[in-house]
Amino acid sequence: MATTIRQRDGVAILEPSGKIMGSSVSELRDAITSQIDASEAPRILINFERVTMMDSSGLGTLMGAHVAATRKKGSIGVIHVGKNIKNLIVRSRLISIFEHFDDEDAAVAGLASKSQ
Repeated sequence: MATTIRQRDGVAILEPSGKIMGSSVSELRDAITSQIDASEAPRILINFERVTMMDSSGLGTLMGAHVAATRKKGSIGVIHVGKNIKNLIVRSRLISIFEHFDDEDAAVAGLASKSQ
C-alpha cells in the first residue's frame, strides 16, 4: 500500500492505494498522524478510490484518526468509498462519524469552510 498526500485550500488530501490491512495499516496511520500533528485544526480528506480492501485494523486507524482530529477541533472527510469498505463501516455502526462527500471539490469546500 502507498499513500500520496497533497494539500488543497488548507485540506490535506490522502490518497491511499491497494489494501489497507495487516502491516500496511501502519503506513496509513503514520500519514494521517503526521497531518494531524502538523495542524492546529486539521482538515483531512481521505480518497478511497484506489483502495481495494480494508480490514478491522484499518477501520481502527480511521477511528483513532477521527478521535485525534476531533480533539484538535479538526475533521475528517471521505470520498469514493467502495462498496466493501462502506459495508465494513456500516456494519461497525461508524458510518455517521465520517463526513461523506460526492467529489473532491465538494469535500474541500466543505472541510475548508469549517476552519473559518
